[in-house]
Amino acid sequence: MVTDAPPTGKGKPARGLDRTSAPREDAMTMILEQIELGGRELSVETGAIARQASGAVILREGDTVLLGVVTAGQKPTHLPYMPLTSDYRQKLAAAGRIPGGYGRREGRQNELEVLLSRLIDRSIRPFFPEGWRYDTQVIVHPLSVDPESDLSILSMTAAVAALVISDIPWHVPLASVRVAQVEGELVAFPGAAQREAADLDLIVSVSREGIVMVEGGGREVPEATVLEAFTLAQQAAQPVQALLDTLREKAGKPERELPASEPDPEAEARKAALQESMQEAVLAALEVEGKHERYEALDAVIAAKLAELDPEDEAGRSATQDAFESLKKREVRARTLAGRRLGGRTPEQVRAISGRSQWLPRSHGSALFTRGETQSIVTCTLGTSRDAQQIETVHGMERQRLMLHYNFPPFCVGEARPMRGPGRREIGHGHLARRALLGVLPSEEQFPYAIRLESTITESNGSSSMASVCGGSLALCDAGVPITRPVAGIAMGLIKEGEEITVLSDILGDEDHVGDMDFKVAGTSEGVTAIQLDNKLGSLPFEVMERALEQAKQGRLHILGEMAKVLAAPRTELGDHTPKILSLKIHPSRIRSLIGSGGSTINGIRADLGVEIDVEDDGQVRVHGTSKESLSEAQRRIEDLTGLPKLGQPVLARVVTVKHFGSFVRLYEGIEGLVHGEQLRLGSEIEVKVTGVTFDGKLEIART
Repeated sequence: MVTDAPPTGKGKPARGLDRTSAPREDAMTMILEQIELGGRELSVETGAIARQASGAVILREGDTVLLGVVTAGQKPTHLPYMPLTSDYRQKLAAAGRIPGGYGRREGRQNELEVLLSRLIDRSIRPFFPEGWRYDTQVIVHPLSVDPESDLSILSMTAAVAALVISDIPWHVPLASVRVAQVEGELVAFPGAAQREAADLDLIVSVSREGIVMVEGGGREVPEATVLEAFTLAQQAAQPVQALLDTLREKAGKPERELPASEPDPEAEARKAALQESMQEAVLAALEVEGKHERYEALDAVIAAKLAELDPEDEAGRSATQDAFESLKKREVRARTLAGRRLGGRTPEQVRAISGRSQWLPRSHGSALFTRGETQSIVTCTLGTSRDAQQIETVHGMERQRLMLHYNFPPFCVGEARPMRGPGRREIGHGHLARRALLGVLPSEEQFPYAIRLESTITESNGSSSMASVCGGSLALCDAGVPITRPVAGIAMGLIKEGEEITVLSDILGDEDHVGDMDFKVAGTSEGVTAIQLDNKLGSLPFEVMERALEQAKQGRLHILGEMAKVLAAPRTELGDHTPKILSLKIHPSRIRSLIGSGGSTINGIRADLGVEIDVEDDGQVRVHGTSKESLSEAQRRIEDLTGLPKLGQPVLARVVTVKHFGSFVRLYEGIEGLVHGEQLRLGSEIEVKVTGVTFDGKLEIART
């Protein structure tokens, strides 16, 4: 559907105003496209908002309105990489809320914003043209938020829609689909309630050629179910892909002309000669097993070649460095396809594994996990429900009982650089590891603790996030957290040349760098708990995903076997330094007796025994302390204050008030009842029994 919106004014702009302030007739035609998605209408419009950007759309679904914008600089940079920035920024006004904090405005990105920004970036990055060096920024803002909407999927769709209509040579109809398993059935584009109840929750970005990006997890889901989810995602993506095609056809700008890159036969010949002169030395260096020893051997090769050149010959030195890097990448890929990986492993082989538990004496739980040249120290700290993380979102405060913080200090790769706060990569790796362990945690009713895992990478040569999963599982077991089953993770890689394919288990950092895929899979012996896919080819066929999942399963089972040698199951008791938590349930009507006037009663127990007491409106009471003795005494006092006698049980009561219609008697401190029709002596003691409890918690009492 096309809607023509007439310009609101004509003629020259007023004096003193910027020339862009007047509406432009050629940019005021609004294009609107609509489809039905997941039972709700989705529309994308362009041409009326953010007209100075390279591409901009307004996406609507229900009461949700998103602004998606992409802008690219007009001049290329001289950076050796693609300068792409993807930003999702939530506006609390979109949900009618004012931000907290002194300034009452949104600040730096929170964790959820970072994670969604990464989802957008990882989906779109593979499809920019090779050699694209223009500063490029993708921004998505929610302007209005419907609680039923899936902001992740809609934001990714808005970003792609802005790209396909822009002048950037990016025109892939890329669709993002959430697939959930609810009560055993796979559902595409699930609603909010279905997402909450899902046993499997995957976000899958797909092109018409295959799978592009995956992020998600579940509760020990079989690999076959994950593959079914991929198939459903490809089917469900078709309406979105058709919408993007139509949108580009009707509203797409002419692609900008990129500087022509004419082949230079002389330069290519010089490059080939340089590579031939270094090839034998590079091949010998690649045979070295250790990472640092191999790097030293390779550095010696390029240093010797550069020493032959004039130090002032910058062009020659740059060409030599480029020839060396492309030669190294080519030879690593060729060796791998021939079955000779760096370090000498076979494609399916996992590096040597070792580990330790109870490694740190004062931690509630700790583990040291080493896999080859990747190593992680993980600590587990248990706290009360007050220690759970609170994250401000457009829907309100979100509470996270499990936290996993991933740290990647510079020394883990032998570097010296400033240490600052966690970056996007660290936040993303921590989120993936957290998701991997979340599916095996006991419920809060079974284990009423907040849990913080901290993974510090002390050595890194690939798969450090999966080392955090393995170390995190061991640390949970060491702390006595009753997880369902241990969890292990493995990173899979891919080398593809034409029709020749090699899938790699437990990839090194260099294999990740020169390879075509980074596919992380975590899970138990029973199934998958977390999965993440990035690739450089653009799209991966279903057959590659099937093969990689099966190979990842075999590697995961091997790793779990090695972990069992360190600690096979959770410890049956909490450590001596772990805070103790006692859970009680009292009748909601008795909460007032526990609290006391102005909190005097509960504060007295806290002060006397050195415990903390949390009381919920439903009568759930949790007592936190450092010793079993203090918890036991607190339980006794709480039960004395709030206990209700059983029906028919004889109780000795004291008469506290006498009225003409009967006498009020006190059974326990704070527990009184009425004996009807009895004129009793004030202060006397009588034996009574409870005959019933009214709807508001009052006792019905009779003399025995």
